[in-house]
Amino acid sequence: MARGDAPQDSYHLVGISFFILGLGTLLPWNFFITAIPGRLAGANTTTGALDTNHTGLADTFNFNNWVTLLSQLPLLLFTLLNSLLYQCIPEMVRILGSLLVILLLFALTAALVKVDMSPGPFFSITMASVWFINSFCAVLQGSLFGQLGTMPSTYSTLFLSGQGLAGIFAALAMLMSMASGVDAQTSALGYFITPCVGIFMSIVCYLSLPHLEFARYYLAKKPSQAQGQELETKAELLQSDEKNGIPNSPQKVALTLDLDAEKDPELEPEEPQKPEKPSVFIVFQKIWLTALCLVLVFTVTLSVFPAITAMVTSSTSPGKWSRFFNPICCFLLFNIMDWVGRSLTSYFLWGLPSPGCLPQPDEDSRLLPLLVCLRVLFVPLFMLCHVPERSRLPILFPQDAYFITFMLLFAVSNGYLMSLTMCLAPRQVLPHEREVAGTLMTFFLALGLSCGAAFSFLFKALL
Repeated sequence: MARGDAPQDSYHLVGISFFILGLGTLLPWNFFITAIPGRLAGANTTTGALDTNHTGLADTFNFNNWVTLLSQLPLLLFTLLNSLLYQCIPEMVRILGSLLVILLLFALTAALVKVDMSPGPFFSITMASVWFINSFCAVLQGSLFGQLGTMPSTYSTLFLSGQGLAGIFAALAMLMSMASGVDAQTSALGYFITPCVGIFMSIVCYLSLPHLEFARYYLAKKPSQAQGQELETKAELLQSDEKNGIPNSPQKVALTLDLDAEKDPELEPEEPQKPEKPSVFIVFQKIWLTALCLVLVFTVTLSVFPAITAMVTSSTSPGKWSRFFNPICCFLLFNIMDWVGRSLTSYFLWGLPSPGCLPQPDEDSRLLPLLVCLRVLFVPLFMLCHVPERSRLPILFPQDAYFITFMLLFAVSNGYLMSLTMCLAPRQVLPHEREVAGTLMTFFLALGLSCGAAFSFLFKALL
């Protein structure tokens, strides 16, 4: 793992800390999209703060559409402003300040559950919280990835694994709050307090890092210094990362590119040393198709999840199954199968040699763009599922089995194709161009998320 002269990570405390920090970075987004805005269903009341479907007045606010859009726009904005912001503000201020602001805003969200407020002002305050929380989450995530650049690469894997579990954690918290048997107001309060606890644990973990010898040893170094000390860890990361898949995080692109550059050292001597900066236009010409596939993957995903999928209800008679249908079959199922899809890249990764696996098509195969385009079919499929309140389209797939089948394929394909595109892009450019390729892929990922959030309003209107 680390060099022989480096201290050991006693009791894996540093690894656990970065795992929790990874979990904390994506908890806000997942808790907001998993929360059902029944609070908006009645004026001056807090009853029904957590329900199972978006109906009635809550639906007129387009809660999930706005949550998705106001969560992804900050990601796109801070991706564009990344270099300027990160050069002007110290790292500790960015990380600790972001965590404290996120904790404060989530505490405000939890407190609003106990305040009698009409739906309009409640919706406005909640959307403002979503914007600012996700803005600081973008700063937090980027800063932590920069800090991970000084650590052995296995710690990046732990961080990314924590991010991948955030959605499952939020879905389970929703199910537990609904099954608790308490009144809706108390259930909603407990649900929104849960991420507060998670963020508080992230703050404790971050503050503990300077007191751990292993963390001090690596965090005191510059990335270039630490890189030379951990070349032997790259093969271990590649093997471990293939097991966990590549999480849904823009910064993962840059990390993957860095690993790929070191994974193929035999190619380095053949490439001439080029001190000049790689041309962004030339790099874009090489990866434009892969980048377009990445944009389309997330555009399709965010255009229907959760704006449309959260509206689907069970066709069975009212009961426990109908009450838990959407939290289980929409949010929990999506996050689990998305994780499975990312993990499949370790067994079936086009364009990369996979010992012991069947022959793979080359990375220029037309099958990848075809599969990405076929995912567009999920948009009408979900829109024709059992959404009771509609005025234009008919219901062609009323049975629950249809929605569950569509969700399984939708989630697995999202995780797999997203991971595949981010793995293929580095191999379409020269080693010295991979950093530029990572920056471009980061931008296009954020662009796809924002486009999907915008299209969700259109598809919602078509219902």
